[in-house]
Amino acid sequence: MQREFMTDSAAALQEPAPPNPEAPPPKRSLSRRVLWQARRLFVLYLLYAAMLYFLQRSVLFPRHFIQAVPNADHGVEGLERVWIDSPQGRVEAWFLPGAGVSRERPGPAALFAHGNGELIDHWPEAMDLYRRLGVSVLLAEYRGYGRSAGSPSQEAILHDYLKFHDWLLARPEVDPKRLVYHGRSVGGGAVCALAAVHPPAALVLQSTFTSVLDMSSRYFVPRFLVADPFDNLSFLSRFNGPVMIAHGRNDSIIPFSHAERLKAAARQCTFLPCDSDHNDCPPDWFAYMQEVERFLTQANVLAPTAADGGAR
Repeated sequence: MQREFMTDSAAALQEPAPPNPEAPPPKRSLSRRVLWQARRLFVLYLLYAAMLYFLQRSVLFPRHFIQAVPNADHGVEGLERVWIDSPQGRVEAWFLPGAGVSRERPGPAALFAHGNGELIDHWPEAMDLYRRLGVSVLLAEYRGYGRSAGSPSQEAILHDYLKFHDWLLARPEVDPKRLVYHGRSVGGGAVCALAAVHPPAALVLQSTFTSVLDMSSRYFVPRFLVADPFDNLSFLSRFNGPVMIAHGRNDSIIPFSHAERLKAAARQCTFLPCDSDHNDCPPDWFAYMQEVERFLTQANVLAPTAADGGAR
């Protein structure tokens, strides 16, 4: 009889209760939850990096949002439209002869590369101050911008700019020993890539970056995923010629620290910090071109007499 008698608690020990379907599942341990969240974040990051990888050229070259300006070349004295052939079609440039230059009296020339949100259509008026100094200007376009065919990339731009360079030096009114490259924003990357192949007499960098690699780190993109690195910092550390760097202290797109690092890397540098943001640098174009004039005079691109009565 004693072996047949059991308390409820003893019976519960020998016969476990059936599971309750309405009972909540057991809680995961803290380490498992952390691991699950880490995996989830990693997958989201991979998706983010993949999206930026495939969209990076649309971000770097937002050409589809920029409309060509109708008749922008009309009324510009001496403007000559230039076309080169590329594997993707024709690419445009505008040649603006400097004042007083000729076959008998060749003068300096500037190859100008604009920012990623601009076209050559926007620049003839600003380039007039170069032209008054006797500097001819070639406004070179990027593939896919304005009326030019194709898609832009560092490789494509360098391919085309090499052709523009050769075309410019073949002009009888251009002195090949007094060639200047002037790049604004992403245009700084374009002219630095060209300068690595054909060094100019002087280089002007306006609101440009150390590299797209460094810019990508602001958005947590791995450097090896960057298709168009435009490593200006590495180039400047090897360039022996004179460089002028202008940059806005309040630049919200390309931080001012990029200009400071470019300045430190350059072997001959004229540094012009401006109280401005990105798109309004320099705040006074006329005063800025006076500084460019002094720089080019010191670099022996302009004769000293040109500085006495040029853009001033």
